[in-house]
Amino acid sequence: MRLVVADTSPIRYLIQIGHIDLLPRLFEKIFIPSVVAEELRHPSAPPMVQNWMKQPPNWLEVSATSENVDDPALGALDSGEREAIVLGLLLKADLILIDDRKGAAVAMNKGFEVTGTLGVLDLAAGRGLLDLAAALELLKRTNFRYPPELFDVLLKKHANRGGHT
Repeated sequence: MRLVVADTSPIRYLIQIGHIDLLPRLFEKIFIPSVVAEELRHPSAPPMVQNWMKQPPNWLEVSATSENVDDPALGALDSGEREAIVLGLLLKADLILIDDRKGAAVAMNKGFEVTGTLGVLDLAAGRGLLDLAAALELLKRTNFRYPPELFDVLLKKHANRGGHT
């Protein structure tokens, strides 16, 4: 089993587009730091995300990090990203789910494999677990920020496979 730690954004957007069920199908168990759980429950989070976090599934494990890491690279990140990376270091995680480019770069520099919301959708589409075009349309209706060209590249990649698009 791969050890996977997630930041707020991939969990939030997968809930919003109705594909949160992909995570346990792809990774079995996901760890999130308590600060990420708080962000997902926060009043500023979409109501459907807050509701989902009222009774998180068994495959989601909330862990306190309580480690104060004096690392300038982590200092530039928001608390969710910083704590996800710290938790990844503590657990010796294999993969970090993070959308923020700066956070992803720091995680990669720490030796982690990194993917985000689009990477999860890409992986799931490759396994025939979802209609990628429909999932990307739903994602476009959220405030998810990514260059539209990335959506086109993913759609073309899966169209060339002859699999689900």
